[in-house]
Amino acid sequence: MSAKLKQLEEILRPVVEGLGYEFWGIEFRSQGHQSLLRLFIDDAENGIGIEDCESVSRQASGVMDVEDPIRTEYTLEVSSPGMDRPLFRLEQYEAFVGHQVQLRLRMAFEGRRKFQGLIKGIEGDEVVVVVDDHEYLLPFDSIEKANIVPVFE
Repeated sequence: MSAKLKQLEEILRPVVEGLGYEFWGIEFRSQGHQSLLRLFIDDAENGIGIEDCESVSRQASGVMDVEDPIRTEYTLEVSSPGMDRPLFRLEQYEAFVGHQVQLRLRMAFEGRRKFQGLIKGIEGDEVVVVVDDHEYLLPFDSIEKANIVPVFE
């Protein structure tokens, strides 16, 4: 996790949790003069509705205005992680053992950067993913982006 993401999480996690929601994760994309800050919140019991996102957005905006960690213009989005939820922390992978995941690595591993398979478990700081009957141990720090693949039956 970059220093900027850590800083933003330190500012925003208490806001989200103070309102009674789970801080699921954060994305920040610096795009020149217009950047995007996306905050994911969850509520396992009640789910997330538009009112929840609005409430967190209002509070987060106020704190961001005071702290001012982003010097350029940016757009703040507050969202539920959704069915294809992104995974940000090792414990989230552990919670989704047995689920399909699609992930992209920062650098190629055994000749590839993209994997889609079943999360088998966690070993230390590595995520165990089974793709076509082949087991991969992927270092958590090498994962650039990961999302759960929803399965509809």
